[in-house]
This record gives sequence, C-alpha cells and structure tokens, in this order.
Amino acid sequence: MKSYKSFHEIDLDLKKLNLERKIALEEMKGLKYELHEIMKPYHWIQTGLGAIKRIGIIYLIRKIFK
Repeated sequence: MKSYKSFHEIDLDLKKLNLERKIALEEMKGLKYELHEIMKPYHWIQTGLGAIKRIGIIYLIRKIFK
C-alpha cells in the first residue's frame, strides 16, 4: 500500500489513474469497432472465398500430380 506525504501526491496519483482509465476506455471502444467490422457479412464472404481458393489450389495441385 502506498503512503502519501501530501495532498499534492494524492492529487497527482488520482489524475494519473483517471488518465489510465480514459485510455483503457478508448482502447475498448477501438476493440468494439474492430469486432463490429469483423462481424459484417462482407468479411465473412472474404474469409469463405479465401478458404475456397486454398482448397481449390490444393485440389488442382493433386490433379496435376496424379
């Protein structure tokens, strides 16, 4: 536990903690926006097409080597 020698130290610590709280809140807002973007149907379509492309390439390579 931290012991303080003056009200000035307490005030500085409170300001520091308040800024850290605000930074954490803004980071959470950013994560919320990223999650919102990931959940859009366009993103799911891109992911699905990427998987289909990979499977198609693997299938094509197998056909070539047989």
